[in-house]
Amino acid sequence: MLLYLIRHAEAEPHRPDDFSRCLTEKGFKQARRIGCFMKEQCLRPEVILTSPVVRARETAEIVAKLLGKQPLTEAPWAACGMKPDVALAELSGYAKLDSVMIVGHEPDLSFLIASLIGLERSASIQVAKASLLGVNLPRLQFGSGILQYVLPVKFL
Repeated sequence: MLLYLIRHAEAEPHRPDDFSRCLTEKGFKQARRIGCFMKEQCLRPEVILTSPVVRARETAEIVAKLLGKQPLTEAPWAACGMKPDVALAELSGYAKLDSVMIVGHEPDLSFLIASLIGLERSASIQVAKASLLGVNLPRLQFGSGILQYVLPVKFL
């Protein structure tokens, strides 16, 4: 399985509750750049799983629309605080697919990537806002992943 990971684009800095922070105008542009890049490069996940948090869901919706209405599923387990073991267990439900995307948050994505590629700590990985990452998972188990690319939006 090829696992695409996107950290949500830039969001409002303050809201009474963190869950409802929306993308800024810059964030909308960043999400569009990711979606356009993926379309140009024919990077089309078979399903997009998104955190239900507004900034992640908005990012995922923009990317999905630009990719031609890719199937989008809200995944409560991908919200802020996502645990690598839970993410891996949930991904097992998509094991027959060749490609899956998760749109989520930091430091959760760094923890997941570190676990997938066999690092004991995630301190060496930091996923910037609006970054696209690809991890090849020949087997759905920790340590089996191969980091294929890390693309910050400024390079897309």
